[in-house]
Amino acid sequence: MSILDKTKIGNFVQINLELSKDRLTKEIVDAINVSSVAKISDFRITDGKGIGVILKLSNGKEQWFFEEEIDLLDENGNLIKKNNDKKENSNFIFDFLRELNYENKNKVSELLNPINFFIWLVVSFKDIF
Repeated sequence: MSILDKTKIGNFVQINLELSKDRLTKEIVDAINVSSVAKISDFRITDGKGIGVILKLSNGKEQWFFEEEIDLLDENGNLIKKNNDKKENSNFIFDFLRELNYENKNKVSELLNPINFFIWLVVSFKDIF
């Protein structure tokens, strides 16, 4: 589940300064030290692998952060625990298929084996699921 499913523009988050301090200016670090709570003003795609957020800081400036550098807050200002599971709707069959690997076969008898063909077929299509 991505950050887009958990929050929206206008919600408040808490910035984890330890994860982002090395890339921020002194002015931004000082603003976060005053208040680590910021308001989401927009979302941006990072590098094709995730979502980043643009936050409005306590000094009025806006700064971009990776999804991992922030913690979500509920309506009362309490931290929402992060779910480190791969998927909330985990299914045994799909988990098994994700872990399934295919090794290239060199012998003709191995190539013609229907079980090897089936494994190859499943591995080839598992990313579709």
